[in-house]
Amino acid sequence: MKILVIGGGGREHAIVWKLKQSARVAKVWCAPGNGGIAGDAECISADAGDVAGLVTFAEKVAPDLTVVGPELPLVNGISDAFAQRSWPIVGPTRQAAQLEGSKIFSKEFLLRHNIPTAKMCGAYDSAQAAYAALNNVEFPLVIKADGLCAGKGVVLADDVTTARQFFESAMEKNELGPGGKRVLLEETLEGDELSFIILTDGERYAPMVPTRDHKRVFDGNRGPNTGGMGAYSSDELLPPALRDTVISMIVEPTLNGLAKDGIPYQGFLYIGLMLTKQGPKVLEFNCRLGDPEAQAIVARMDFDLAEILADTAAARLDPPKLRWKKGASACVVLASGGYPGKYETGKIIEGLTTILDNTGVQVFHAGTRLDHNSIATSGGRVLGVTATGDSLEAALSLAYQAAEKIHFDGMHYRKDIGAHTHPGHVKAAGD
Repeated sequence: MKILVIGGGGREHAIVWKLKQSARVAKVWCAPGNGGIAGDAECISADAGDVAGLVTFAEKVAPDLTVVGPELPLVNGISDAFAQRSWPIVGPTRQAAQLEGSKIFSKEFLLRHNIPTAKMCGAYDSAQAAYAALNNVEFPLVIKADGLCAGKGVVLADDVTTARQFFESAMEKNELGPGGKRVLLEETLEGDELSFIILTDGERYAPMVPTRDHKRVFDGNRGPNTGGMGAYSSDELLPPALRDTVISMIVEPTLNGLAKDGIPYQGFLYIGLMLTKQGPKVLEFNCRLGDPEAQAIVARMDFDLAEILADTAAARLDPPKLRWKKGASACVVLASGGYPGKYETGKIIEGLTTILDNTGVQVFHAGTRLDHNSIATSGGRVLGVTATGDSLEAALSLAYQAAEKIHFDGMHYRKDIGAHTHPGHVKAAGD
């Protein structure tokens, strides 16, 4: 098989790394890839959101399978464009990708199908209407920009001032782009977050192992939200009774609701959950593998990913084929100084070669580029140091030992990934 992977972050490096382990795979391209992916695949200079450009490239090389990593090409309709040409691709249609591309569409879908979620307080397409709504809501309040905002589209507003600041920046100053033109207001949920991701071929589905992401930039879940500072996976995250509840109350009603609405869905579906005292509730949908959840999930895969994804694209997924390593996995994200705010790039990364000897450790590149004979930083989230172990403690120990051997100017990372703290802590609503 010749496979095209679209995207250039840590999630895509993890996917490429796993695909390369398959005896079925002869060639992998990655568009655009990054400095680390270049060691495992042929990186193609491309914009992941440019559907026309990716179609042109695929016409030249004729991949046997295309796997879409990020959300933008899905929202832009890449799966529709490939399906029109009968090219196998893993990823939902533009219509289905609205579950992530529009927070208002997603919320209305959840309410229409009676799927547990936060109470909706209103949706507004003018700043004046949004300001007026603040007289009739309770704080803390979750505010979501409707469209894609690169991880900056959700705020947990503790007071009117914070809410007004978000409306001003998003709706009046246009600082979030077109994604911020409409906003959704909803109640704040309390509990612990859980990422429950499934793979579906449109009829059958298979759950991934459960994961938990750490969104806030600083230890103790403090500071602004990020794209994710780390994640871990262990079976203890999802006891059997809770798993049954999630499947019966959320997963299957979601898939049935999509079918009822005439929206075929194929690919990964990320269901962000809050485990509240009243039971699990949906925070958000993503139409892809999460990042850095993907790194923790891929590390536990005990199956041929290329075979499974080819089966998914061909609508013949066989869920029992997805087998998982026992134990746990953990991913610690090493970030640029200043992230998630302004940060500098071009910092040379040292210590990567010392990790090669660590069994059970894999470093997935997220924001890196080749700089002559060195690897340099090129993004906010730079590396995802990922390890597996017989227990979560063992996996975390390996990951942190490896992280300590890596250095670049300004590097910072959370020291408490996987810590079982802050039960019942109020958390922001996804994104």
